[in-house]
Amino acid sequence: MAEPENRVATHGVRCFSKIKIFLLALTWAFVSKSLSGTYMNSMLTQIERQFDIPTSTVGFINGSFEIGILETGMVIGPLFGLLLGSFCANIYVDTGSVNTDDLTITPTDTRWVGAWWVGFLICAGVNVLTSIPFFFFPKTLPKEGLEDNVDVTKSDKEEKHGGKAKEEKHGITKDFLPFMKSLSCNPIYMLFILVSVLQFNAFINTFTFMPKYLEQQYGKSTAEIVFLIGLYNLPPICVGYLIGGLIMKKFKITVKKAAYIAFCLSLTEYLLSFFNFMMTCDNFPVAGLTTSYEGIQQPLYVENKVLADCNTRCNCLTKTWDPVCGDNGLAYMSACLAGCEKSVGTGINMVFQNCSCIQSSGNSSAVLGLCKKGPDCTIKLQYFLIMSVIGCFIYSLAAIPGYMVLLRCIKSEEKSLGIGLHAFCTRIFAGIPAPIYFGALIDRTCLHWGTLKCGEPGACRMYDINNFRNIYIGVPAALRGSSFFPAFFILILMRKCQLPGEIDSSETELAETKLKEKKSECVDVHRSPGAENVGELKTML
Repeated sequence: MAEPENRVATHGVRCFSKIKIFLLALTWAFVSKSLSGTYMNSMLTQIERQFDIPTSTVGFINGSFEIGILETGMVIGPLFGLLLGSFCANIYVDTGSVNTDDLTITPTDTRWVGAWWVGFLICAGVNVLTSIPFFFFPKTLPKEGLEDNVDVTKSDKEEKHGGKAKEEKHGITKDFLPFMKSLSCNPIYMLFILVSVLQFNAFINTFTFMPKYLEQQYGKSTAEIVFLIGLYNLPPICVGYLIGGLIMKKFKITVKKAAYIAFCLSLTEYLLSFFNFMMTCDNFPVAGLTTSYEGIQQPLYVENKVLADCNTRCNCLTKTWDPVCGDNGLAYMSACLAGCEKSVGTGINMVFQNCSCIQSSGNSSAVLGLCKKGPDCTIKLQYFLIMSVIGCFIYSLAAIPGYMVLLRCIKSEEKSLGIGLHAFCTRIFAGIPAPIYFGALIDRTCLHWGTLKCGEPGACRMYDINNFRNIYIGVPAALRGSSFFPAFFILILMRKCQLPGEIDSSETELAETKLKEKKSECVDVHRSPGAENVGELKTML
């Protein structure tokens, strides 16, 4: 009676013993991990504003996460992560507890905080659901097409598995130090790690702070910027990976040719990235901060004259950040500093009138928020995104050939340790420190800090976009530029030495010739009349 139940249970276990099911579950795990990591990057600006913390602290949070105004190389997960980030950034952080109709800020305001916590709940749920299938997988997966022998008892299987595990553990312990010594003495491998660390420093800095840079540079909301990043950047990366893999497989490119391809493609994309210095916009015109009250640009990083003759009698707080845009096209740090006497309307439709500092042909009024940047800035954003599409596609084409160099430059028995050590180094020397020091550099470009209730400085409200641009584009450019020097030495070494596992073409031809000769001998023996019986034929073969 119990036999059918056992068969059902065995059938259920065997369903989870399939390699394809395991790969499906593992793929979904990578999707959920990259979803969480990318969403984290897209919400850094919201967290910074919510808790009034500097960018350096936000970079430390992101760097700590890597310990776990996570893989990131997957494609599907980041796409969903950016879409989720764009959706949550459009929802106010305190939605449900406040009346959003009474809000005086919009998503384009530098004080707007999106509902960043909603996405984290969704990401946590996805990760929990992802972990469920892994509880049903056996300790070992059989090879494809092979079934378990029903004559072997469970105790025999466990005994064999235990003996094999002990043997593998002993082998790992025994060979760890020799393998580490061999890898450290492999010049190509060590240079490849150095190249990866420098490249990852540049990539992580660019990707982590891209929403903040585009928001400050082009005056768009975080939600819009995050959506554009996902729309323009991820599809070319996916296509580049696929095309790169197909080219490597179709033309059977050798590892040395792959190294040259990766070097040339990466260098081409690096040179194209300098065009980003041309897609620039000016700082927001803010009276007393970037321009004078007469609308004339003034030097930055000096004691700015926030107060003027038109607002000294108003007793305004000079550290308040509640910007308004005058009908003269000039923004002011607050309605008080604009010299406004009264206001009409409520919420985001509030209008300030009789502003003594606003000198225009109109009625000297102002509306909430910074003045929008002109249409030329929107066009430059489109150019920036187009260059980003081209750069992402070329860079992703170089990824597969570059990874092939990593796999082929180490011995087959050292591959597991070599790949793990490579990932460890990129996490320790790039994933963790890069957002921290880069965030600290960005903080140095701040023009106006928010103020906490206790009087301490909070999050930065406005940056000097020119210095911000030099750091955001210049520092990664310097890091990537320095990575081409060890990459060049890799090309030289690969021309002079034989890579582990690489088989010379002459040796291949010789092996094929010997194999053909053996096959012909076997055929001749099989047809020989001197073979009197089967035993003699087997002996001769």
